Amino acid sequence: MAFSTRLISSHRPVLAALHWAAPRQCRGLSTPQGSEPSLDLGGIFPPLPTPFSPTQEVDYAQLEGNLRRYASIPFRGLVALGSNGEYPYLASHERVEVVSCVRQGLPRDRLLLAGSGCESTQATIELTVSMAEAGADVALVVTPCYYRGAMTTAALVHHYTEVGDASPIPVVLYNVPANTGLDLPMEAVIILAQHPNIIGIKDSGGDITRMGLMVHKTRQEDFQVLAGSASFLLASYAVGASGGVCALANILGDPLCQLDHLCRKGQWQEARDLQHRLIEPNTAVTRQFGIPGLKKAMEWFGYYGGPCRAPLAPLSPAQVEELRSTFSSNGWL
Repeated sequence: MAFSTRLISSHRPVLAALHWAAPRQCRGLSTPQGSEPSLDLGGIFPPLPTPFSPTQEVDYAQLEGNLRRYASIPFRGLVALGSNGEYPYLASHERVEVVSCVRQGLPRDRLLLAGSGCESTQATIELTVSMAEAGADVALVVTPCYYRGAMTTAALVHHYTEVGDASPIPVVLYNVPANTGLDLPMEAVIILAQHPNIIGIKDSGGDITRMGLMVHKTRQEDFQVLAGSASFLLASYAVGASGGVCALANILGDPLCQLDHLCRKGQWQEARDLQHRLIEPNTAVTRQFGIPGLKKAMEWFGYYGGPCRAPLAPLSPAQVEELRSTFSSNGWL
């Protein structure tokens, strides 16, 4: 195809945020042997929910409170404005303000990934630049999907190449087919991994065969694969993923970081035991009850969850009881 032979610029944009990232003791699990990534994404990133007041305004004071608590957990960094941040429900100025607030409350040795994907390439570039100006270290760019029938490999490679060329910060692809109805084609991932400013992918599809193949096919590139869910984190590490962006880390941050540590140390039996206890709670706050369930569970562990923005509705009393039972039966409450 035409894009597979496209000459990608050899000049990397200035990565102004690189000096914010503290060096890690081990190579990212999906990084080629003997090489070091330009920006190490290895570790756990919670995708922050956006806190709202009872009148559904962004509650920056509560966001700052949550950030203070997360500072004591050994996360690699945080994700602002991912799917769990109710990104589609925020106005453009709110998106930038949230990222600015998170950057101010985040230690400088922690990375900040910020969602900047829009439906058009031009809008994505403009928002990505704004996110960089607000302090984001990395842009997390979800696949455009409204005209999904037209989102061919060629169209998506063109879109991400233009974004990567224009972005002042590194770009991570974001594949979340449960929300977009679109799987970023493997061929597109392999081509885009060659771009000097596209450094990884967050894949939330849960197809371990696909994730392993992505690691294998991009092993010669400066490209890292991040698991998009705690339910398959161990399996992702086993096939070479570098880290995870996991909704459950907003609630059980220390156990997720412990799972990351066990996998890196090769303590697979302990890692498997811990992984098993995380599957049901993770499913409950993602596929089963979604963001309302995530925010409700956060409150049981001392964080501010609060309401969602309409049309997302709160859980019913029966759903709350079922959610609590899931955490209790796995030994977390």
